[in-house]
Amino acid sequence: MDPASLVPAPDAIPVHWGWLKLFLLTTFFLHLLCMNTMLGIGIISLFKSLFGRSGASEYNREISTKLPYAIAFTVNMGVAPLLFIQVLYGQFIYTSSLLMAVYWLSITAILIIAYYSAYLHHYAFDAAGPARAVFMAITVINLLVIGFFFSNNMTMMLSPEKWVRYFSSPDGTLLNLAEPTLAPRYLHFVLSAVAMGGLFMALVWRLKADGRASACQEKVKQSLNWFLGATLLQFGVGTWWLMTLPRHIVRIFMGGSAWATALFALGLLGTILSLIFGYKVRVRLCIGATLATILCMVLMRDLLRTAMLKPYFTLSMLETDPQYGSLVLFLIFLGIGGAAIFYMLKLAFSNNPEVGS
Repeated sequence: MDPASLVPAPDAIPVHWGWLKLFLLTTFFLHLLCMNTMLGIGIISLFKSLFGRSGASEYNREISTKLPYAIAFTVNMGVAPLLFIQVLYGQFIYTSSLLMAVYWLSITAILIIAYYSAYLHHYAFDAAGPARAVFMAITVINLLVIGFFFSNNMTMMLSPEKWVRYFSSPDGTLLNLAEPTLAPRYLHFVLSAVAMGGLFMALVWRLKADGRASACQEKVKQSLNWFLGATLLQFGVGTWWLMTLPRHIVRIFMGGSAWATALFALGLLGTILSLIFGYKVRVRLCIGATLATILCMVLMRDLLRTAMLKPYFTLSMLETDPQYGSLVLFLIFLGIGGAAIFYMLKLAFSNNPEVGS
């Protein structure tokens, strides 16, 4: 069977696809920052709960005040890129979601469990004592499961040739476990989270140190060690991921496309600079280099998706049914929503200094 015959016809879009792609990349970048921070601080807290020594309780108390907010921001920031990818690549993402429908629909319930467990970890921090590690374990394990399901879906949408498995298993329980890129892609996501979580906590403790001389300097270094270790491991996992990609895709990032090769080089440079700044405990410079690196990775991910889907679809194939009023409304409500979030954060920081500490 020709896999192309399994790909549904795309729907018309209300504005030129360039606008939608811009919004997809921008909102995904913001979602990625929240998501990596959320999972990363959870993993660090769990590790410190199980193996931490002196100072681990104070460190975890700080994380306990941040994690519920991080989960809330991740969920809300994730809605927009998920909607935009459905608009641009709906015929692929809807199909792959149906193939793994049982797992995909379970994400909401799994997320609720993780969210409530994070709140219990925070509000029962003192009462639970050592048992609070159980709450954090529940949160982290559930978040890791969600990430695994997302990695399955995002790889399956790029492989229409594997959709034929539906005819032998039409019960919505398909996972993309045979995909060679799945394991390194998922580990890359987890390590990125640990690195970002460490960097976030380094900033938290740096801000505390700015107000209390050098009292928190040791925790800044501890946090940056998480960043440095996870980032160094990324070189191995990233190489593994690159080697599992089809050769014609690898060539795109190795001189086949000037834009893709430049992004790859800039991403590598940004990673090296972030390691240097992290080693020197230059937190703000490390954050700047890391944000630039993540932006390069987001753009490279988009190029990878475009190249993988090229045999079946390109965005230029989308028909436009002009309805620019919807774009204007979106921009208006985006501005209102952004202002509301800023105001709520201002209130949260002023009413609860722990949130911003």
